[in-house]
Amino acid sequence: MTEHPTSHEGRQPLAARPQERARPRQQEAPPGAAATAAIPGPSPAVPNAAKGPVPNALPNPAPGAEAATPVADTQTVSRREGDRLRFVGAATRRIARGIDLDEIVLGLCRASVPTFSDAILVYLRDPLPVGDERPANPFVLRLRRTDRLRLADEESESGPEGERLRLPVTDPQAGLLPAADLCEIRAGGALAEVLRGVRPVFGDSAAARVALPELLGAGRTVPTGHRAILAPLRGRRRVIGAAVFLRGTDRPPFEANDLLVAAQLATHTALGIDKAVLYGREAYIADELQRTMLPDSLPQPTGVRLASRYLPAAETARVGGDWYDAIPLPGSRVALVVGDVMGHSMTSAAIMGQLRTTAQTLAGLDLPPQEVLHHLDEQAQRLGSDRMATCLYAVYDPVAHRITIANAGHPPPVLLHLGGRAEVLRVPPGAPIGVGGVDFEAVELDAPAGATLLLYTDGLVESRMRDVWTGIEILRERLAATAQLTGPDHSPPLEALCDDVLDMLGPGDRDDDIALLAARFDGIAPSDVAYWFLEPEDAAPGRARRLARRALSRWGLDDLSDEVELLVSEVVTNAVRYAERPVTLRLLRTDILRCEVGDDSPQLPRQRRARETDEGGRGLFLVNRLARRWGATRLSTGKVVWFEMATP
Repeated sequence: MTEHPTSHEGRQPLAARPQERARPRQQEAPPGAAATAAIPGPSPAVPNAAKGPVPNALPNPAPGAEAATPVADTQTVSRREGDRLRFVGAATRRIARGIDLDEIVLGLCRASVPTFSDAILVYLRDPLPVGDERPANPFVLRLRRTDRLRLADEESESGPEGERLRLPVTDPQAGLLPAADLCEIRAGGALAEVLRGVRPVFGDSAAARVALPELLGAGRTVPTGHRAILAPLRGRRRVIGAAVFLRGTDRPPFEANDLLVAAQLATHTALGIDKAVLYGREAYIADELQRTMLPDSLPQPTGVRLASRYLPAAETARVGGDWYDAIPLPGSRVALVVGDVMGHSMTSAAIMGQLRTTAQTLAGLDLPPQEVLHHLDEQAQRLGSDRMATCLYAVYDPVAHRITIANAGHPPPVLLHLGGRAEVLRVPPGAPIGVGGVDFEAVELDAPAGATLLLYTDGLVESRMRDVWTGIEILRERLAATAQLTGPDHSPPLEALCDDVLDMLGPGDRDDDIALLAARFDGIAPSDVAYWFLEPEDAAPGRARRLARRALSRWGLDDLSDEVELLVSEVVTNAVRYAERPVTLRLLRTDILRCEVGDDSPQLPRQRRARETDEGGRGLFLVNRLARRWGATRLSTGKVVWFEMATP
């Protein structure tokens, strides 16, 4: 006896073989009649037979088949049961391969049509509940997808494969009967009872005859002569949808064992949808966590332009421990930070968030870079003994055109000079954060105007294909080649430079997260800076007013003299009242005018509302009303009070 192949993965049609006579489920079968095929296809003996063979066609038996021996019947039934098991196995494997909602539903449709049914409709709850959360009321089902069998000479329909299709009908003049997109389940209704029962039912059963029109919509039902199975989709905790399997009149009807097949397909689909929804929620949480851990936008401090990039290790692991930051500091300085926590999981992201917050707090205290790393090391040890991270912390001063860098086991930065020379900076490597008991060392280097500093994590330069130092050399050569394209007198555009750096990653090169921070040093020219020391005495405010007036006159900003003199006088007066050492006064002219007054008192000023009888207390009120912005920052040696004015 010849073995007949089955469908592959629930998609390819079964090979034709002599067809056993189908016995309708609804009628009493004559003695000795052969049972229907487990996965029957449409018979070729239909009005459209001239159109060619239909997939999964099982021919009618030869004359005399009614007199087949019991042994032949047993072998036929055994083959059908084997076909059914192989189909269910292939179909469930196809459904299980899907990782998101659309892939799972598509897997069910492709596995069912045309092997098991001629058409299928898949309804899902809208919105789908996630995990243990209480589902929304009312109970609404939305038509998620429909597929149907197309005949060989059927006119091609517009739209891509897989778009929503409509139920076929027997009468070619009647067109296609559409199904409703939305269905609200009535409590206690026939459809609600079928869904509550969980088990699939035949379309001609008493319950389904009322439930199907409710599901398909008012005035819509299964076309005459078609056979249907209504299968609820139940997840881990509740019903999340329904599937309708349909066979046409030219195909044997469903039999009792087909309910078991529909139940298997519905169960695997529902569990897969449950997992896909949970995965989608976890991915959303991971994205939100990563987004909140990284800065929404970079500041634009005076004298430096910034650009950044972040790439996760993979789409399926979108969180990690890499971070970057730019923190404005007093005196128009800016702190540049790049770090990398070991691993790329949600735990790594949470630790990264704590270290980033700690670094921001320490930067606000204006601590030296090596002290910042020392405190980060202590914080990592408090978080756990295995909390390891690398970090590079740099402070750029646009007035002095200098940068101070401290390193904790991180790859060294690369400085791209204006002429096109790319230089790997010699920075003491240091030990990673979390080791404990290690001193960190800072180095101060020149930061010429027009140069670009590139800070990055090891995911950019290290992979299975190359070691870290080979990657750094490739990065240096890439930066130099990019700079050559813009000429020796112009720096490459910052955003384009970041994109070009990431383009150096070839297929398979990315094994880790990548954080990239680029800083273009513009600096502040000495001619735009005015700086004085004032003794803490009563005459200091008057002298400050005169010095400010001269500087503004030199810069052609006489229109601001009255307001600036008033605000400088008020701020210097407050500083002299508490200072014991000379007070500093500095004016910076860029696209705005910035005034900074520093003293050795750590107490920050607070704006308050003065009473009518008070003789003082209105200085900061004036500053708040007249200045564009103002603030106060505590330093290790005291504080700085600053305000900014818009230039004409």
